[in-house]
Amino acid sequence: MSKGQRVVVVEDDPDISATLVMVLERTGLEVHATDRGERAVELVRELSPDLVTLDLTLPDMDGTEVCRRLREFSDAFIMMITGRSDEIDRLIGLEVGADDYMAKPFSAQEVRARVAALLRRARSAVEAPPLSIDAGGGLTLLPSAHTATLDGAPLPLTPAEVDLMAAFASRPGETWTRGELVRTVWQGEFIESDFLVDVHVGNLRRKLRRAGSKRSWIRTVDGSGYVYDPS
Repeated sequence: MSKGQRVVVVEDDPDISATLVMVLERTGLEVHATDRGERAVELVRELSPDLVTLDLTLPDMDGTEVCRRLREFSDAFIMMITGRSDEIDRLIGLEVGADDYMAKPFSAQEVRARVAALLRRARSAVEAPPLSIDAGGGLTLLPSAHTATLDGAPLPLTPAEVDLMAAFASRPGETWTRGELVRTVWQGEFIESDFLVDVHVGNLRRKLRRAGSKRSWIRTVDGSGYVYDPS
């Protein structure tokens, strides 16, 4: 992680917030913290951070609503932090634009590893040349800007979804296992990686359908993973 990168910590538990701030500052990051969703939106708009850690339970609004608002103007990586055990909470968080999630309780080592993996992706995207990827079927990706278009019209993908589709497009017609996708896109062996990949693939399919595409795009291979086929 490089100095100058910013993180906004959104957490209403003062002990957890203090721990996150301490761990992240010790890695050389510039850290700003708040315990309110409205203030979080203001901070992200003001600071343009590289990463936001976002608690799902906040006193003034739900974390998923904060995530929705942030995705209207920010391409910062968003890592949901939740103490809820229900899978639906994680599912909703990823559907509205979060890139990863981390369940409480967590260790300092896990925080460092996950944040480092996300910021490696952000840093490489900034340093990468602004080359577009013709993903077939009228889909064009610009990973350095985390944007995509379908038949010339903007396609509202999150940074993680753009990276996932770019990985698929690099090997059309070949089977990707979920583990390969986690290593390539998320750059780590995260807990419940199958869940993380499956939700993002589902989001991609849904957004492509909403954009009017009738192609299958990503086929599921039973027992193996996924195949990208834009034909």
